[in-house]
Amino acid sequence: MTDDALILVVDDDQRLRSLLQRYLAENGFRVTTAETAEAARDRLRFLQPDLMVLDVMMPGESGLSLTESLKDEHSGIPIILLTAAGSPDDRIAGFEAGADDYLAKPFDPRELVLRIRAMLRRTPQVQPQIELPASPVQLGPLHFDPGRGELRGPQGPVRLTGGEAALLTALAAKAHEVLTREEIALALGTDEASERAIDVQMTRLRRKIEADPRDPRFLHTVRGKGYVLKPGP
Repeated sequence: MTDDALILVVDDDQRLRSLLQRYLAENGFRVTTAETAEAARDRLRFLQPDLMVLDVMMPGESGLSLTESLKDEHSGIPIILLTAAGSPDDRIAGFEAGADDYLAKPFDPRELVLRIRAMLRRTPQVQPQIELPASPVQLGPLHFDPGRGELRGPQGPVRLTGGEAALLTALAAKAHEVLTREEIALALGTDEASERAIDVQMTRLRRKIEADPRDPRFLHTVRGKGYVLKPGP
């Protein structure tokens, strides 16, 4: 459910914070704000937002650094990064830091609302029309529960970002079938502009699942086509 979700907006621009707080509230969200990474950490001591909208360029700790640390401490919170730097390298850096989506400034607040709603719809589950496996998927010593978006191993839970869990769920729903990046993007409710992000998410997933990410057993690339998940002991 996306209505009444709590959004934490972190941006050092007071005018933009106020604008987003007002606009998101008008669109049915509960909103709290912070002006720095330090202030955001203070908020997170007392509340659990459903999603964060986070500026990259802030005084003190950067948004990228905060994103990296939050994915360890608060791995279930989806993050949308905002930045005036919109080059492909900047976007990839954001995804590698652990962000789930990326929006370059200046942007239309209506687009941000659409992205927030799309993100909340697929967190923690991917699109509801996907037929999920009836039982957890075995990946060597790990087991992935698509219904919960949870990956567990002998030492306990393995932390996944919202984007990583959504990608793994989409692949698990079609195990042993090759999915193109376009098909994966549609399953995740994103668009073609997010296909490069899928490659980054896959790289991160392999680091968490594969004994040797360069020679994967489970998450395979099919050259010129896409990706396929091959579960097994």
